[in-house]
Amino acid sequence: MALRGKEYEARLERLAGEGRYLHGEADLVCALLAEGVSGPVLDAGCGTGRVAVELGRRGVEVVGTDVDRSMLDVARPKAPGIEWIEADLAAHRFDARFALVVAAGNVMVFLRPGTAPAAVATMAGALLPGGVLLAGFELDGRLALEDYDAMCADSGMDLVDRWGTWERAAFDDGPYAVSLHRRAAES
Repeated sequence: MALRGKEYEARLERLAGEGRYLHGEADLVCALLAEGVSGPVLDAGCGTGRVAVELGRRGVEVVGTDVDRSMLDVARPKAPGIEWIEADLAAHRFDARFALVVAAGNVMVFLRPGTAPAAVATMAGALLPGGVLLAGFELDGRLALEDYDAMCADSGMDLVDRWGTWERAAFDDGPYAVSLHRRAAES
């Protein structure tokens, strides 16, 4: 059973209390921004705002979106200055205004069955020309990397890099992948 907003937040608080570092995704987003990706960030499937709130704390212009109102109800009070949008990634259309879209926390494998291609198209459509999609998810049979890469290609994005962790450890066909795809720059 999926965790709802308060339960999900309590789980994150427990992990932090155990000394787990919870900001690897924000670290990588900030590193990419420092390496030349420039512009606002969309935290797609933001949940209770763990990544978006941390990015905002670091001065990054960020928007968070999630389909689950209970998640956003927890996120909004933590960072009222961030724009929070309740939307289904498979159906919503954002203005193409983001330099980077991050889908952290297994967003891709938690989508409703059959909606991943539409969600990838939505995220690609939210990118400015030359913008990047950064997504990490477990490779447990719910979504194959080959299928994900094909969805990205169908949405006008090319694979730039792939790692086994958010800290950019080499990808070794292990249980987790973090993929960076770039939308073509318009000529």
